[in-house]
Amino acid sequence: MEIGIFPLMLAMRTGLFAEGRFLGKVLDEWADDAQEFIRMKLPRLIVVAVIAWMLSYLLRLITRHMIRAAEQHAAGHGRVAQVKTLAGIIHTTGTAIVTVIAVLMLLKTVDIDLGPLLASAGIAGVAVGLAAQNIVKDMLNGLLILVEDQFNVGDTVRLAGFSGVVEAMTLRKTTVRDADGTLYVIPNSQISTVANLSAGFTVATVNVSVDYSANPDLVQGLLMRIATEVCNESEFRPLIVADPQVLGIEAIKGSELIFPVVFRTQATKHFPVLREFRKRVRIALESQKLLPGDPFRVFSSFETTSGAASKLAEKAEARAVEDPTVTKAESNGLFGGE
Repeated sequence: MEIGIFPLMLAMRTGLFAEGRFLGKVLDEWADDAQEFIRMKLPRLIVVAVIAWMLSYLLRLITRHMIRAAEQHAAGHGRVAQVKTLAGIIHTTGTAIVTVIAVLMLLKTVDIDLGPLLASAGIAGVAVGLAAQNIVKDMLNGLLILVEDQFNVGDTVRLAGFSGVVEAMTLRKTTVRDADGTLYVIPNSQISTVANLSAGFTVATVNVSVDYSANPDLVQGLLMRIATEVCNESEFRPLIVADPQVLGIEAIKGSELIFPVVFRTQATKHFPVLREFRKRVRIALESQKLLPGDPFRVFSSFETTSGAASKLAEKAEARAVEDPTVTKAESNGLFGGE
């Protein structure tokens, strides 16, 4: 290969490419430019490329360490998923920024004028920004949600009027599935208020309705005993975070007394406790012969049902009404006369 190159180079320096002729001068200038490029610009290009690669590698190491630390020390799967999402965003955004800066520096090194390019990029950025305002809002709000830890994957939430479990979240959108299986995709810019039902604990209230004739002290003691028994069951004890409360008579509606019973459980773990409590209340009311409350039932007295029925019968007999179809003999006239 080398034997063929040198004769070719010598041949190029003769004829049209001879030293001092036009093409010879062009060839000399090319050689000078190549020497300058190799001596001055190529090292800069190599340094810029190496620095860009090192920064990208460092970003990858940092994000991997974040994910590894979250998997080892995080409290739940939702937190791990959140850290993975945030790490992916950091890696992607950081790599994009490093790449753009490296490309601009490489173009400047090879003496390409960046003025028109930057002006065009600025105009294009303004146009894209105006056309994609909602996307920018989505991403900014999504970043705040992740940084402030407003909710995680797996949490039960109410967002933008929809309730359900968070299945996935990114910078642009949050995916929520409700109790009947409907999947909602909510842009993060639409999330102005977050109701996180999985944060801390849940306060659940059961309103027990009994008849007006029941003794309030007896009912309150009965409900307190049932609530305490449910909370002390081995199946429900791990779910309870505080003792139950029976608050007394909350309201009177017709022949109905309403006793609210308050349970404080782990977040979203109150449903089995309330089901068991309602079942035992139903059985206890029947065993104590207490009627459930009815807002449309009219309470007349504290007498027994049989006594009240007999009294009503006596009143009905005393107020017996004559048959209106029977015409009296003295009422034949228009004004009652003969």
